[in-house]
Amino acid sequence: MTRRTVSVERIPVPDPASGPYAVAAGPDGALWCTLVHTGGIARLTPDGRLDVHRLDSATCGPSVITPGPDGALWFTRYQDHRIGRVTPDGRTTAFSLPTPESGPFGITCASDGALWFTQTRTDRIGRVTVDGRVTEFPLPVTGSFPSAITAGPDGALWFTLNQANAIGRISLDGDIALHPLPTEGTAPVGITCGADGALWFVGIGAGLVGRVTVDGRVTEFALPDRACRPHAITTGPDGTLWFTEWGAGRVGSIGPDGRVEEHDLPVPSSEPHGLAFGPDGALYVALEIGELARLEP
Repeated sequence: MTRRTVSVERIPVPDPASGPYAVAAGPDGALWCTLVHTGGIARLTPDGRLDVHRLDSATCGPSVITPGPDGALWFTRYQDHRIGRVTPDGRTTAFSLPTPESGPFGITCASDGALWFTQTRTDRIGRVTVDGRVTEFPLPVTGSFPSAITAGPDGALWFTLNQANAIGRISLDGDIALHPLPTEGTAPVGITCGADGALWFVGIGAGLVGRVTVDGRVTEFALPDRACRPHAITTGPDGTLWFTEWGAGRVGSIGPDGRVEEHDLPVPSSEPHGLAFGPDGALYVALEIGELARLEP
């Protein structure tokens, strides 16, 4: 393991208490960020301009955001149990879900042209079309807390089951398979599709990064600081996996061979959550202290 201090540009959001949470690169060449505590979506342009689009509820809890197939950004509204949509010019809409109090959290775009999302409180995976039609798929477990979700290389959707200590897979027609994790208390959260054709995830409970193949074989890589509480993970342009260490105020990286590097952020208590690579090749990290961090790996 190598510990490094990287050059970080700190970009504050207008309200430090707004809680930047997740980041996604938009089709318009901008970075989009959810503001979980104040009900807003921030847009950061390559020239550094940051605008905030206020949603219809300050307490709706916008959480994870992803580009959709329609040129808009789609996001989950964890607190008021809806799916949101925002266009590049800031027009917003929201779609209600059939199951009350479902707690949608992770969301991703699939090869069928729909958005798929997790429902943390009701053990379901949801699917919403761009015109707002919702289908729900119950999971075969209870109390599993499905969290992040990503499109896999096999055309299926892969997701973490935070409280069931497993990785799930759902096909486009709704067939579900669960893959238990070897380490008890892993509590997986973030998941991404790697450049090697496998799925990579982080275990916030056990301080590890994991890899699961499409046939369900799991490999785990223990992090040097098992208490760092890794939260989100994304794949870089060169195939390196990058992840946030929420409990330690760091950003980590791991190669396909399992070699780990850790990068200190300027503020140790910055609470890094989501992260994404921008069109400029830089890594953007949402810091709950009210900033976006820009790193050039």
